[in-house]
Amino acid sequence: MSWRGFLPNRILVWAAIGVIRIYQSVFSPLLGASCRFFPSCSSYGIEALSRHGFLRGVWLTFKRILRCHPYHPGGYDPVP
Repeated sequence: MSWRGFLPNRILVWAAIGVIRIYQSVFSPLLGASCRFFPSCSSYGIEALSRHGFLRGVWLTFKRILRCHPYHPGGYDPVP
């Protein structure tokens, strides 16, 4: 069975995307453009959650955020 058919997973994905959308609309404008990557870390998170479900999407997003620091060159980094 695909993750898309599992209702609790879909609810968690929906909630996590909602949290990211709130961050994008409320906090991100106050912080300014600071992500070193394209797509931005929040857009990456939404795509990772949509494609891979809650657990893997959160894991991929977490790993991406850990790479977003001044010593990493950044650049294009698509969701696998």
